[in-house]
Amino acid sequence: MKTARLFLCLAACLSVTLAENPAEADELVRFESAPVTLSAFRIRKAAEQGEILSQPPGTPLLGYLSRPRGDGPFPAVVVMHGCEGMRPSVKDLWPKRLVSWGYVVLVVDSFTTRNIQDTCRSTLPDRVFDAYGALNFLSKSSIVDIRRVALMGFSTGGTATLEATKIEGNEQLMEHKFRAAVAYYPACAASQGDATVPTLILSGDRDNWSPAEPCRKRLARIGDDAPPIEFNLYKGVYHNFDAPEFAVGRRVLGHIEKYNPDAAAKSIRSVYTFLRTFLPK
Repeated sequence: MKTARLFLCLAACLSVTLAENPAEADELVRFESAPVTLSAFRIRKAAEQGEILSQPPGTPLLGYLSRPRGDGPFPAVVVMHGCEGMRPSVKDLWPKRLVSWGYVVLVVDSFTTRNIQDTCRSTLPDRVFDAYGALNFLSKSSIVDIRRVALMGFSTGGTATLEATKIEGNEQLMEHKFRAAVAYYPACAASQGDATVPTLILSGDRDNWSPAEPCRKRLARIGDDAPPIEFNLYKGVYHNFDAPEFAVGRRVLGHIEKYNPDAAAKSIRSVYTFLRTFLPK
């Protein structure tokens, strides 16, 4: 009974928030990925050969910006899509949900300006720099509290989220930092170890595209003083379990993608609590 009352109370609170704080229309924005910083070794070698290397520019990107009504500054969430691109739940449903909770949302489109349809059979290693380019863009906005920005990704976007916030990764080269990370069904790297920020990982135990075991192994390697990594594993659940557009389910490259409303609801409550905890007002 207590659990039921808590859920009803949370649902009511979220409904009130949505009614009092409706989202403004999505705005198409343009920015660049964070440039890949030249290493001291490359600069020195070029100088030895009489060459001067210029800093390579970032990649032009598109994004969809949504915000609560009001002056802010608000906390924010940068969202990274999966290998199939800008599906409806990532482009529309999650931003509306996050805005109703009081967050500015920037969904990063990593494909359009690169003329890419999908990366389900390949990889796009530059997506960590896309995430930090989005963070740099938000840092110039008066409506965003740059001290309270989380990175959130789905599938390969979730993998990029973990890469962007791993210790001794490219994060250490960036001026601005994320404060928390949320990764839906990412491909964990068992050897990755500590994260630089509190992290929430959400996966299904029947997901053979992003299996849970490497995530378990990573958790076993984190240090006692490292930021916490919370791993929520849902039983009987497949890839893309939070996405209503996969209510019927489908098989892609031998992998099942299927919506699970119960797991989706539980995961949404976990994300709400996590963001409230680690991006406090």
